[in-house]
Amino acid sequence: MTKGGHTMKRVEKLSVTTPATWISGPKQGCWIYEDYAAIAENGRYEVVDGVLYMLPTPNINHQKIVGEIFAYLQSFTHITRSGKVSLAPLDVELSYGNVVQPDIFVILNKHLDRITYSRVIGAPDLVVEVASPNTARHDLCEKEDAYARAGVPEYWIVNPDACTVELLLLEGKFYRTLGLYSGDALLPSVVLSNFPVQVGRFFVAL
Repeated sequence: MTKGGHTMKRVEKLSVTTPATWISGPKQGCWIYEDYAAIAENGRYEVVDGVLYMLPTPNINHQKIVGEIFAYLQSFTHITRSGKVSLAPLDVELSYGNVVQPDIFVILNKHLDRITYSRVIGAPDLVVEVASPNTARHDLCEKEDAYARAGVPEYWIVNPDACTVELLLLEGKFYRTLGLYSGDALLPSVVLSNFPVQVGRFFVAL
């Protein structure tokens, strides 16, 4: 939760991702990575605070935006030799009882040992989530809290309808928002300093 209740103000009109109570396994609140990895059901899932969630299938605009952002981040980290970029579906075990699939995430060179064959174990340095009416509350509440507790330094929340990116920086146990960015604005990223792409370029495929 961000300071001052800003998170709830951002999501009060959006729908909620429902816990996957129909999946056989531990009771909700007790799921861990090994239980999650053993699921035979089709679909995308996450575990936050031991609660299993099923993620809705993303729409075409969501995927277009993910593709654009990934391409720019991939190019930047390659040119600067600063780290690795990955995108969903790929498991990130933030901590015990927290397994997520960020839309996009960056791991800097100094943390590449967190990448294993099956999953990433530990916090990425930068996480990007493209919010939708079906996932926004989950992205801005449960997952935001999980990212903060795991120590993810920087979190971008992308709004496809408004064509904006909100940049959050971790300060202590909470995220502080630097504001909403759109159009010709450059994101003042701390993890990727001097990232040279105008925000509006992320939405050109819409």
